[in-house]
Order: sequence, then C-alpha cells, then structure tokens
Amino acid sequence: MNKLLAIIRKDTEIRFASFSEWLFFLILPIFFTFVLAGGTGTYNDPRTALTVVDQANSPLSAQLVTELKKSDSIRPVLKPLAEAEDEFEKRNVSALLVIPPDFDLAHLREGSLSLDLRQLPNNLGALAAYQTVESILQRLSSGVEIAGQSVAAAEQIRPFASAQERNAYFDAALSAAQSEIEAAPERVSITRAAVEDPVDYDPAANASAGQIITWVFIPLFGISGMFAYERATGTLRRLLTSPTRKATYLLGTLLGMVFWSLVQMLLLILFGTFVMKLNWGHSPAALAVILVSSALAASAIGVALGAFVKTESQASGLSIMLGMVMALLGGCWYPLELFPSVVQQAVKVLPTRWAMQGMLDIVLRGQGLSAVLPEAAVLLGFAALFYGIGIWRFRYE
Repeated sequence: MNKLLAIIRKDTEIRFASFSEWLFFLILPIFFTFVLAGGTGTYNDPRTALTVVDQANSPLSAQLVTELKKSDSIRPVLKPLAEAEDEFEKRNVSALLVIPPDFDLAHLREGSLSLDLRQLPNNLGALAAYQTVESILQRLSSGVEIAGQSVAAAEQIRPFASAQERNAYFDAALSAAQSEIEAAPERVSITRAAVEDPVDYDPAANASAGQIITWVFIPLFGISGMFAYERATGTLRRLLTSPTRKATYLLGTLLGMVFWSLVQMLLLILFGTFVMKLNWGHSPAALAVILVSSALAASAIGVALGAFVKTESQASGLSIMLGMVMALLGGCWYPLELFPSVVQQAVKVLPTRWAMQGMLDIVLRGQGLSAVLPEAAVLLGFAALFYGIGIWRFRYE
C-alpha cells in the first residue's frame, strides 16, 4: 500500500507541476462548456426590444406597457428619456415609444390621446413595433367606443347628476368593455403537427456531458506520455529493478490517474449542476457507474498507447489528436444525429460514443441505473481490451 501511495503521489506531482495541466484540468473544460451551452443557460428573449419612455406614469400607461409585455414580437424596455433618445440616435434600437404626460383616463374620455413612436427606416423590428402598438391602440379604441356608446345610452334613460358621475360611469363601462374584449374567444386556432424532433438535443446538457468526456479522456490518454517520460529519464528502469513489481507500478499509476479524472469529472458536474442548473444528481448510482467505466476505458487506451509511443512529445500530440477526433465523432461537440447514418454506425467502435450516450441518458433523458448498464458494459469491454494490449506490450526502456 505504501508503494502504491508513493507512486500516486509521484505521478500527481509530475502531472500538476505545470500550469498547462491546470488549463486542461479545469479552465478549458469550464470555458468550452459555457461557450457551447450559450452561457449559463439564461433565457434570451427572442422578441424585438422596444425602448419605452413612460412620462405619464398613469394607470393607463401602465396598462399599455402590460399589453406590450404580452406581445409575441415586442419586448418593452423602460428607460429615461435622455438615455432612450441617445440610444435611438445611435441606432442601437429599432424603435422608441414615448408615452406623453397626458396619457391618462381624463384625456382618454376626451378622445385626445397621443403617442410618440419613432422608428428606424426600412427596419423589420421597427415595423413589428408599429404593428404591435397599433393593435393595442385598436383594442383600446374599441373599449373607448363601447364605453362611449354605453354612456350615451345611459344618458338617454336618465341624465347624469354631475360630470363626476358621468366620468365614473364611463370608467366602469370602459373596464367592463376591456374585460369582455380580453375574454373574447380566439377566431383563429393554430394546430401544429405532432412530429417529434429527431435530434434529442439540449445545449446545456450536451455541452456539459460532451466537455466532461473530451477533457477527461485527453489527460487519461496522456498516461502514455508519463510512461514515455519515465522511460526516457531511466526512472522506470530503476523503479522496476527495485523490489517494486510491474503490476504494482501499473496499478499505482492507473489508480492515481483515474482518481484525478474522477475528481475532475465531479468538479465539472458540480459546475453543470449549480451554474447551468442541470439535473445531474437524480440517479447517483447511474452517474457513478458511467463515470468510473468511462475513466477506466480512457485510461486503458492511455496504457495501450504508452506501449507504442517513443517520446513524451509524441505521446502528447497523439493524446490530444485522438482525444479531439474521438470526441468529435463520438457526439461530444455535435449531436450524432447530425452525422450520416453510416457514420453513426461506424463510430460505435469509439468509447466516447458510448460514454456520451450514457451521460445523456442521465442528464438529458432522466434515466437511471438500468438504462446506462449497456453503455457501461461496452466501456468496460474497451477497458479490458486495451488494458490487455498495454500490459502485454509494456516495456520499461
């Protein structure tokens, strides 16, 4: 046990001696996860921004802004007049709506309301803003017309005692009319075909799973560089001429690398859980099985590669190249469904494909232990095959 711990400590000190290792261990995985997911998962409103200046601050202007917020095409953004005009002059916004101070119920009763809508020429966003504002004003005008007719009918039955009573009746009639307009049934129904999207994809989930595999597999392939380095410096020969057996050396090296790969994966999963709000933890057993089997498969490839490379630089180049190619073809950067069917079948020979499928079963599809057992079995098969090749061809000089 002491020999194993000594080998693990030695390999850890060698691995983390340079800043570049920290770059691959944590910085690049988080960066690419963040970028490929489109940020932290914050919702980006696709609607066109309409800058709104509310100088009235009246119940009627608040109602107008509320109606704008309900629009499918326009997103109102309230700003002070000076800031809004400056942005419009710089053409940072396509349209500017200024609600004047007299936009209130008193002027509504008189029929003297006005709005100041400024638009950039030949701009689709400005056109959408105009159409939305016009639609809202038409609904408001309909309510005013109905309320006015109601007031006229009431006056024919019994004249109002005062202007205040007349205004109160108008306001009540307007409120009732607007409620009825809002409750009016839709005249057009939209039916969409119930066809499922053939690409099972979520940017945050796919980016998190894919970058975990990419940036964990590359360092594990890099075990080959550690073997090449120790062969070149002669430390491997001296180590194996001591009472330390080859099996002890290999086990210590693998335990250390697999341990740190699991630490790396757990850190990236915590990032995905708490920053990107992904549901990585709903099945801890399934997650543990797929992480361990993935780490074993990747480390086995590193052991096999280490039996053939001659120099550390050669091992480093091959590790990065193989890691990137396997990640790309295994669906870690783009969904496999986007590849031709023949490619989808061919990449079944890659462990990254099975690791990615197992992780997506957990984080994207919400499945448990039984769902990932086939992928884990394939990954363990890769591990057995490549460990066998690596141990068979192992050499210390």
